[in-house]
Amino acid sequence: MASKKQATVAQLTLEAEYVEIDEGTSQAISLCRILEDIREKQDESTTVSCGNKSTIAMTKNPVHHSRTKHITIKYHFIREVEATKEIKLDYSRTKHQIADIFTKALSRPRFQELGAMLGVTRVCIK
Repeated sequence: MASKKQATVAQLTLEAEYVEIDEGTSQAISLCRILEDIREKQDESTTVSCGNKSTIAMTKNPVHHSRTKHITIKYHFIREVEATKEIKLDYSRTKHQIADIFTKALSRPRFQELGAMLGVTRVCIK
């Protein structure tokens, strides 16, 4: 997997999450195809976690709402691969999102909790 700045400017949190899930899904499918090339076929769907229930709902319901009609068609790839069961979107609660340590301002206890989840046993904070 990779981490990079989004190429587009999102007008809504939903849109930002949708773009990220789409790009993450593309990477996951690429990795699955590499595994198939070395004869390691996966029998079940790849689970992709998302922390936004609205984003998950939007992938399952292709109805265009006035607030989401501007999202570029290329990001709707995720609907196709979820329909074919190549991936499965799963809701990830905020308390389970370990990457928050890299992306958000956190209280000291939350920072230390996430650090421990990453295996960091001692974090120096002054």
